[in-house]
Amino acid sequence: MGNRIALITGGSRGLGKSAAQHLARAGWDVVITYQARADAANDTVAEVRALGRKAVALQLDTGATAGFSAFKDAFAAVLESEFGRQSFDALINNAGGSANASFAETTEQQFDELMNVHLKGVFFLTQALLPLLADGGSILNISSGLARFSFPGKAAYAVMKGGVEVLTRYLAKELGERRIRVNTLAPGAIATDFSGGVVRDNPQVNAHVAANTALGRVGLPDDIGSAVAALLSDDTAWFNGQRIEASGGVML
Repeated sequence: MGNRIALITGGSRGLGKSAAQHLARAGWDVVITYQARADAANDTVAEVRALGRKAVALQLDTGATAGFSAFKDAFAAVLESEFGRQSFDALINNAGGSANASFAETTEQQFDELMNVHLKGVFFLTQALLPLLADGGSILNISSGLARFSFPGKAAYAVMKGGVEVLTRYLAKELGERRIRVNTLAPGAIATDFSGGVVRDNPQVNAHVAANTALGRVGLPDDIGSAVAALLSDDTAWFNGQRIEASGGVML
C-alpha cells in the first residue's frame, strides 16, 4: 500500500507527540492538531520529519464544534497539497485536558468544558471527518483507566471517557460495512504534563501509582505511543470494538 496518513488531535505534546513519533518510526506520515502552542506543534513536526516522514500541524479547538467544517476543508486541502491524497487512514482522538474537582464541587462550566472536548468534540469531529477517512481505515479513541477505576476528583472527566468507550463500540458496529475498525486505548497514569504534571512531578503521587501498579512504576509517554502504533498496525487488524488498557496493571 502507499504511504499511510494518521491524524492525531492534540499532537503537540505528551501522548499525542509520542504517538506521532512512534507512528513515524513505523512508516506513517502524520498530521497533528494543536490548540494554542504552535511552537510545540512545530517541534513535533520537525521531529517526525527528522525520522524521514512527512508531517503537518493544523490549529484546531476540539471543543468548538462550529470550527469542524472549516477544519475538514483545511485538512482536505493539506491532504491534497502535501500528500497527494484525498483521504487519510487513521484518526486518533487524543486531544484533551483534565479537571480536579469532587463531584459535589464540580461546576456546570467545568462539566461542559470537559464534555465539549472529550465527548461532544470526539463525536462530531469524527462525524465531520468520516468522508475523508479511507475505507479499511482505523479510528482510535483515547480513554483513561479512570473509566474503570475511581479516583476522587475525576468524576466528570471519567464520565466523558466512559461515554467515549461506549461510542467506540457503536462506531465499530456502524462503520463495519466500510471495514473501518474502531478501538479504545485507555492509558493508566502517565508521567506527562497532563493534569498539571502531577504524576510526573509529585513524588508522593508517583510513588502511590507505582505501588498500585503490578509492574511497579508509572507509565511513560513511550508506553502509550508504542501502543498506538501497535493498535494501528496490520498485526492488530482483527481488533475491533475493543477497549485496550495500557497501564502496567494498575489497580488490579
